[in-house]
Amino acid sequence: MKHEIEQPAWYARGISDTLSDLNAQADGLTAREAENRLAHHGPNALPAVAGKSMVLRLLAQFDNLLIYVLIGAAAISAVLGHVIDMSVILAVVILNAAIGFVQEGRAERALEAIRNMISPRASVRRAGQRLAVDATEIVPGDILLLEAGDRVGADVRLIRARNLHVDEAVLTGESAPVEKGTECVDPGAALGDRSSMAYSGTLVTSGLASGVVVATGPATELGRVSALLGRVEELQTPLIRQMNEFARLLTIVTLVLSGVTFACATLVRDYSLSEAFMTVVGMAVAAIPEGLPAVMSITLAIGVQRMAARNAIIRELPAVETLGSVSTICADKTGTFTRNEMTVMKVVLSDRAFDVDGTGYTPEGSFSVGGEKIDPSKDIGLLQLSAAALLCNDSSLRQTGSSKWAIDGDPMDAALAVLAVKAGHDQEKLRAQFPRLDEIPFESEHRYMATLHQEKDGFAIAWAKGAPERILEMCDYEATETGKAPIRSDRWQEKVEQLARQGYRVLAIASRKMDAGMHVFDAADIEHGLTLYGVVGLMDPPRPEAVAAVAECQGAGIAVKMITGDHASTASAIAEKLGIDCADKVTTGKHLEGLDQAALRRVAEGTGVFARTSPENKLRLVEAMQADGAVIAMTGDGVNDAPALKRADVGVAMGVNGTEVAKEASDVVLADDNFASIVAAVREGRTVYDNLTKVIGWTLPTSGGEMLIIIAAILFGLTLPITPVQILWVNLATAIGLGLVLAFEPAEPDIMQRAPRAADAPLLSGSLLWRIVFVSFLFAVVGFGLFAWAQANGGSLEQARTIVVNAIVVMEVFYLFSVRYLRTTSLTWRGALGTPAVLAGVGSIILLQLAFTYLPFMQILFQTQPVSIADGGIIIGAGAIFFLILEIEKRVRCRLVERGWFGKTPSNDRSGRLPYSGSHQLDPR
Repeated sequence: MKHEIEQPAWYARGISDTLSDLNAQADGLTAREAENRLAHHGPNALPAVAGKSMVLRLLAQFDNLLIYVLIGAAAISAVLGHVIDMSVILAVVILNAAIGFVQEGRAERALEAIRNMISPRASVRRAGQRLAVDATEIVPGDILLLEAGDRVGADVRLIRARNLHVDEAVLTGESAPVEKGTECVDPGAALGDRSSMAYSGTLVTSGLASGVVVATGPATELGRVSALLGRVEELQTPLIRQMNEFARLLTIVTLVLSGVTFACATLVRDYSLSEAFMTVVGMAVAAIPEGLPAVMSITLAIGVQRMAARNAIIRELPAVETLGSVSTICADKTGTFTRNEMTVMKVVLSDRAFDVDGTGYTPEGSFSVGGEKIDPSKDIGLLQLSAAALLCNDSSLRQTGSSKWAIDGDPMDAALAVLAVKAGHDQEKLRAQFPRLDEIPFESEHRYMATLHQEKDGFAIAWAKGAPERILEMCDYEATETGKAPIRSDRWQEKVEQLARQGYRVLAIASRKMDAGMHVFDAADIEHGLTLYGVVGLMDPPRPEAVAAVAECQGAGIAVKMITGDHASTASAIAEKLGIDCADKVTTGKHLEGLDQAALRRVAEGTGVFARTSPENKLRLVEAMQADGAVIAMTGDGVNDAPALKRADVGVAMGVNGTEVAKEASDVVLADDNFASIVAAVREGRTVYDNLTKVIGWTLPTSGGEMLIIIAAILFGLTLPITPVQILWVNLATAIGLGLVLAFEPAEPDIMQRAPRAADAPLLSGSLLWRIVFVSFLFAVVGFGLFAWAQANGGSLEQARTIVVNAIVVMEVFYLFSVRYLRTTSLTWRGALGTPAVLAGVGSIILLQLAFTYLPFMQILFQTQPVSIADGGIIIGAGAIFFLILEIEKRVRCRLVERGWFGKTPSNDRSGRLPYSGSHQLDPR
């Protein structure tokens, strides 16, 4: 397949072998060679994928059984002559199609965003001359020239590098720029460990380099991700699956009952075909809750608004509810659990060690030894080390607002500058006090940076910082509280290894007094004789709020897993600080590649941290966990995350530091890049699902009761207590006036103490079905009872039907207060007080029913008659008795659940908690 071009392990080959294999020269290709290769390999661009036409995309929005049911409802309304009702239903259908049409094509936009990441211009050497060419004209064998600020235009094998650092976060997720060189690496090296390569789409942060182009366009690592993203199949959300199943069930039940009722009416009760047909149409109108889709869409839209207030921007409407279904959150370390801001957290001197608090680049924080805070200005050793860290440094710290700080330069250097300011140094004054005379920039060959400075006494002093093992080789002494002492290298090596095991990046800092009058120096001047000040441990630390959010997830039965491109030790250390389960069980991407699907599923279940992962690794992990029935939320910010974001049930992209590729492949974008915002969105998602089940649990009994009334009337040869047009009034008026208010319900108190509901849990659980059948039966009994009572007391047919319609509406009002808290009875009486939305809804329904009953034009339209005050009292009394029966049933059912006689018991759930399956499940408390 064209998009799956297998590349050799160029990073493991020598420079001369690579040039020979590509038939290239260090001076570059000739113009003719470049032209021929461009014709052979094609332009250095990612192929555009042909999307569906607008017409097909639009028609696809109507290919849904629920839509068919709605269209059927509109047709029925048209047959009954209710043009307004037909128009409302069709408006819902069109709105649904419009939303889907607008959201369609995210994959195409994501691919376009990847294509736009390739640098538009690039510098190459051809025939010994430096040329600026369009990036699409780069070909394999070209010599690409790189410098700080360049976005790499193709995959290159480096043939020369000086102090080269490349930000590869978009491909690997690693937080700090990676040092690059020309030495070969192991053929099995992970993407983030291929130090002899620079990849298309990554950013050069410092240094100079040249390299031979080994891959262009779809053959690059970026192209592989693009092809992978294009092949990923998006899954239906749990809500859409459940609604499809619900629509299928509703359609089958309606058609079967309508057919049986029609046969009974014509064959048993001698109805005329026309009369039987209109009666069955009325039953179908009763069966289809016309207002439910609109109410559900509005419920989801309200969830969108609530989540936006919590910094979660929803791009796909069903994702609101899917967040509430999440059973596993797979999150990237950098920028999500952490702030993506390197921080010095440990300072180790010869005979003491300091913990440094504060996060990010804000220069605020304290120093402590053994848990007790100290004054840094009184510790000479700490002041010496922090001053050296600031002076042997090319970065600077600046304030951009009242409480915001920014850096210029390398993040590691910036962290050292922040340390110095925390210790009490003033950047400008210190640099003015010790003016820089000369410097040795960091290079991979010597692995340190050194600077020469002028002291007040006329002497010069050199400061050096770098890899601990290299700096230790250059040191003869170590600084102690009593002065210089011979260095104890083995002891220092143990300290360095201990910090490294804890996930810190470690730098050593040293100095040497130089001769008076020295203004320049070289590596030979500081090769030995240095005095080691100490070592510092740097880390991109966890966000404090992320620690609390992980704990909240665990309390809610949600597994949290870290999937990162960073090193295993760093990832494990951060995971342990966050409190992630199985943080000590780390699996690398290289290990994952050798696992079959069964083994991968086992590893995914029992592992808390996955490190050095590739885009394919992340995608396979998501698919493996989904195969076990988990509902996955996947976070990410880079190109490497896009395939897994698209495959996950909910893809969550970072809004601040995320790439456009990640955002376009996601369902949710976090405005603050904070893991805690994901957990807050999960809470809102659970609330939305609770409210949706309340809406369904409140709506369907009305439809069921109306159906039972019509069926019973035909079976027993009775007069219909309610007409089809009156049924349509009840369904549409109450769905908006009463059902909609449930969309505004706040979260129930235990919303985040429940285990996640199963991915295959039906929308209509056994508990909810029982409730629907029981309440429908009560509706039918009360309806028939009042109809018979009204006629027995001399009321006309129209008056009796008016009483029945008002009784159904009154019962719906009482049922609304009961359904607000279905998990327990203890909150029902508090629920009876109502929220402002509930009270407004009840008030609007009262006004509508008064109009329905007493306004002359409504009496003509719906064939109603006025109801006396005494009859009104009977109707309200019947509603009160109905409410009392519901509460008795609820209390009995709570007792049965508590004793394990009704539904699942806690022992059936692996989490040890009562399984979460929506608001219809009772809480045994």
